[in-house]
Amino acid sequence: MTLPTPSRFEDGRTLHLAGLSNRYDLSRLTELKLLWQRFGPWLGHVPGQHGHDSYGVCYNPDEQGAFDYLAGVEVTGTTTLPEGFTTLVLAPQHYAVFEHRGSLEGIKATFDAIFTQWLPASDWRQAEAAVLERYPAGYDPAAPQALMEIWIPLERP
Repeated sequence: MTLPTPSRFEDGRTLHLAGLSNRYDLSRLTELKLLWQRFGPWLGHVPGQHGHDSYGVCYNPDEQGAFDYLAGVEVTGTTTLPEGFTTLVLAPQHYAVFEHRGSLEGIKATFDAIFTQWLPASDWRQAEAAVLERYPAGYDPAAPQALMEIWIPLERP
């Protein structure tokens, strides 16, 4: 894989997200699709949903490589959410935004290239904040030309 380059840098805003969450480690990454399958029927039907994008959020990492992952959408207000839903409020961050085109089968290689090639070669350091995946409305994870974004939080140099 060639050295990835950000499509842009962006100052994010506060995001109020709600969805289904679980704890994973690197040996269980293939199980993320099961979480999305459980969450999929809620897309467009989450109380208080704002917009049509969905988000995958990696947060609360530990030293052993485990992390919490939320499959969710942006919500407004303090709407009562379905049982089992998790809410997450992300503070504004400065992000490097990378594009991943194609099936989700190759997303691990994109993440690996960002963290093992681009980040060490850049003048940036990763901020201690959540990493986001942004999926536009109508995203098809099996489509060969599907486009999603990976948002890496950065500390300003």
